[in-house]
Amino acid sequence: MERTISVEDKIRRAEEIYARRQEGTQRKTATVPINQESKKDIKLLKKMIIQIVLSLIIYIVFYMIQNNNYIFSEDFLNKANEILSKDINFVQLYENMKNNIQNSITNLRNKDENQEEKNQIEEDAIGGAVEGTEEIVNEVAEEVTTEESGQVEQLSQEEQDINNIKAITSFIKPVEGTITSGFGARETTISTVPKNHTGVDIASKLGTKILSATDGEVILSSDQGDYGKHLKIQIGEVILVYAHCNNLYVKQGDKVVQGQEIAEVGSTGNSTGPHLHFEIRISERTIDPQKILKL
Repeated sequence: MERTISVEDKIRRAEEIYARRQEGTQRKTATVPINQESKKDIKLLKKMIIQIVLSLIIYIVFYMIQNNNYIFSEDFLNKANEILSKDINFVQLYENMKNNIQNSITNLRNKDENQEEKNQIEEDAIGGAVEGTEEIVNEVAEEVTTEESGQVEQLSQEEQDINNIKAITSFIKPVEGTITSGFGARETTISTVPKNHTGVDIASKLGTKILSATDGEVILSSDQGDYGKHLKIQIGEVILVYAHCNNLYVKQGDKVVQGQEIAEVGSTGNSTGPHLHFEIRISERTIDPQKILKL
């Protein structure tokens, strides 16, 4: 006798059968391991390329240093030291600027006061307060104009430098001889001779003793450049240059006194004959030595 199956059992069996069929048709997903070795190879290759590039750069730098003799030549280094040894007195520059500003302010104030005085006198003249006021106005106006022009007139930079140099020290003649080339612009047919002369040339016999024109300290003793064998001696803000010497008797750092023998007349460097190139500087400006002392 067949067993009667309820509707609920039929449904449940049908679901079980469907579920088993579904499990049978599902595909298993295969996992493929990632190739770690290939990634490591790429990293090593990049690292190797970077090392090669760095090695090439280092090699090129060393090659340029070994084959570029001029940058580290003695002449180049001496010229660099000469430039660096120049002393710029910022305190003096500041004082000069301050004095110029104060003088300008004083001139403006005096000009305003004089202008007010002139205006007042003109008003009195117009009012007819005093007979012949027009003549007085003209006289006063001339006086005011004279005072204004006197205040406006100031010493030139060269005159100020000369006064400052003379206030710092006294000078003697550094060598006996004949002046063959003066200070400033000059005509020359030789390309190596500069047209703007920064000192005076005193011709003398080869080996003539050169005396220190002032007291001071030797800040440079060199045999390099167009000056040949030359000295720079400083006292305060003043620097004296003795160039084209045959022999130097003092060295950098030495203290010298006025009249001391410091070198011999020569013709070294850019020179056309035995002479002393004598130069005076203050605040990097060159001054005509003949305006300082009698040569």
